[in-house]
This record gives sequence, structure tokens and C-alpha cells, in this order.
Amino acid sequence: MTEAVLFDARDDGIAVITLNRPETRNALTLEIREGLFAAWDRFENDEALHIAILTGAGDKAFCAGGDLKEMVERNITVPPRVMFPLPYDTIELSKPTIAAVNGAAFAGGWMIAQACDLCVAATSAKFAVTEVKVGRSSPWAAPLIHMIPQRIMMEILLTGKPISAQRAYEIGLVNRIAEPGTVLDSAIELAADVLAGAPLSVRAARETVMLSTEMGRSAALQAARHASEFCYNSADAQEGPQAFADKRTPVWRGK
Repeated sequence: MTEAVLFDARDDGIAVITLNRPETRNALTLEIREGLFAAWDRFENDEALHIAILTGAGDKAFCAGGDLKEMVERNITVPPRVMFPLPYDTIELSKPTIAAVNGAAFAGGWMIAQACDLCVAATSAKFAVTEVKVGRSSPWAAPLIHMIPQRIMMEILLTGKPISAQRAYEIGLVNRIAEPGTVLDSAIELAADVLAGAPLSVRAARETVMLSTEMGRSAALQAARHASEFCYNSADAQEGPQAFADKRTPVWRGK
């Protein structure tokens, strides 16, 4: 297929979104950005899809970052906030997402992987925030402080040097690592683990995590309790305990 971004709506409720320009290391060119905006919008508005996996075509790069040639040609200084399609930032999403990092995730590639809720990486993958190498900046990296220790974040941003998938796993940036060629399968397995839970419970759990990173302890507790009320009052909240008592698999309805 010739599309810059491929969209696979699977029957199991998983959407697989693929950056499809391996010849340019899936860099965030205009056509990739436009394709991503459209793909995230399609995912959010399809009620049959409950979780999305973002990956890259080829075995060299997940995404090499922004298009530096475009930056020079357009004389871009401070990139407009809406320039890049970032889940839960410039893209409004209410569903969970997984980055399946199949190769290098540099600069903007790290940025879009970081924006996803979960991350699976191939053992051959590399991660780097390379902006200091090209005179740019990385304000989008600020949320990293909630993911990895401060001094590790400082070294990554100040040196621009790549880290391995194993190191990314050790510091908590990556949830799971997989052998090359199996990263998408591993991400699908993780997605299935998420989908096994009650949909409203999953949504409330995700909101609880995000609230906890943005508020102090007391405020987060109060907000999380409020965010969980719809889940507690749902039919699924009765179905789960009943299924447990009946020793059967629950049938989730998402209501």
C-alpha cells in the first residue's frame, strides 16, 4: 500500500497504526503527520475499537524524528504546538494506546512513543532525545520526569546519546521487550491483556494514573474517586463479581 500511515481495524477491537515510510526511517514528514491525525481520529470515533498500537514499517526505525529538511526549508523556529499528532496532547483520546517500537525511536520518534500509554520494544531498538545534537529543544520531554528518574532523564537530554531497549526497560520507559520481528505480536498480546478487563474499569484505571501524575496526593484521590463512580455504578460492576461466583468468564458490555 502507498499510504504514508496504514490503519488496520482488527476484529478483536485492536487498531494497528503503522508509519509506512521505511525509506525515510518513518520520519515525521507532513504526509506522516497528516496520516497520523486522521488515524487517531478514526480510532477514537470507532466504537468497535478499544485500544491502538502504533508501530513503524521496516526493521530499522520506528520513527527517526522530525523532518529536519522541512525545518530548514520552512524556516521553522518554534514548532507550532499542533504540528505533531500526540495522543492525549494535541490529539484527544479516551482509549489506551501502545507504542510497538520496532527500531530507532529518535527525537520526535521518542516523543510519539512516550505519548502512548504503554511501550513494547524490540531488543534491537534504540531510543534517543537527539535535539542537543542539532541545536533544537525538546519541551515535549517534560512528562518524562513521571516515568524515569531525574538524573537519568538529565543525562539523556543533555548528551543526546542513544540508549538500548534493555536500558529503556530497566529505567521504566519500556514495559516489555521482544525479539526483532515479534514486537507487534508482543504488543498485541499486551493489548489483549488490557482488553480482558472491563472496559469502564480500564478507562477509570487509566484516568487514575494520569490524574496521579498531574495532582498532589489529596487532589488526585478525590478526582480519581469521582472518575471511578461511573465504573462502580455500571452493569459490568455487577457482572464481574457474579461471573466470579459462577466460575465463568465475565461478559463485558461497557455499560
